[in-house]
Amino acid sequence: MAFYSEEEKSEDYLFKIVLIGDSAVGKSNLLARFARDEFYPNSKSTIGVEFQTQKMDINGKEIKAQIWDTAGQERFRAVTSAYYRGAVGALVVYDISRRQTFDSIGRWLNELHTHSDMNVVTILIGNKSDLKDAREVPTAEGKALAEAQGLFFMETSALDSSNVVAAFQTVVKEIYNILSRKVMITQELKKQDTTWMENGKTVVLQGNGNQETVAGSRKGWCCSF
Repeated sequence: MAFYSEEEKSEDYLFKIVLIGDSAVGKSNLLARFARDEFYPNSKSTIGVEFQTQKMDINGKEIKAQIWDTAGQERFRAVTSAYYRGAVGALVVYDISRRQTFDSIGRWLNELHTHSDMNVVTILIGNKSDLKDAREVPTAEGKALAEAQGLFFMETSALDSSNVVAAFQTVVKEIYNILSRKVMITQELKKQDTTWMENGKTVVLQGNGNQETVAGSRKGWCCSF
């Protein structure tokens, strides 16, 4: 069953994805590794907001992932809170070698849910997995938190590229899958509406204790109360 018309097939899909987490967990390097296959060992903290757009192919469709990177420092929180608007995906990042960054995840999730749709596709990222000897957060603990919060989970290393592309692809693919299901449902509803209108049926809705009658016709909607 085809979900899209020929015109729709040629269109790009733009998904806004945000990177959030404490300062110095490696958000900017994750983005640099994914978008440009680069790593900056002496990178400075992000000031304000930056973003990169990366093209991906999902099921033959060209997807543009617009990935926003924000400063994790408290003094920039007022600036970054507005950038959640319109986000459909999020990578919540902590540093496996710094316990306090993992302990902050709950606060970041609360902020994400406060400023964006509750249905944002979210993955929990334990970054710097190359720092095995300095690990403070066990993998099992990260998995357990992700399961409890209903999130995807992955450990990554921007330094050696481990799972970086896979993490972003996981989010983008899930967003696309949700979109596809919504399009299919919308098309099914349109078919039902067309059949309903052609048959000229009347549906009675109950609201506020009064009977509301909505009649459908081929020429449009006619309502009587």
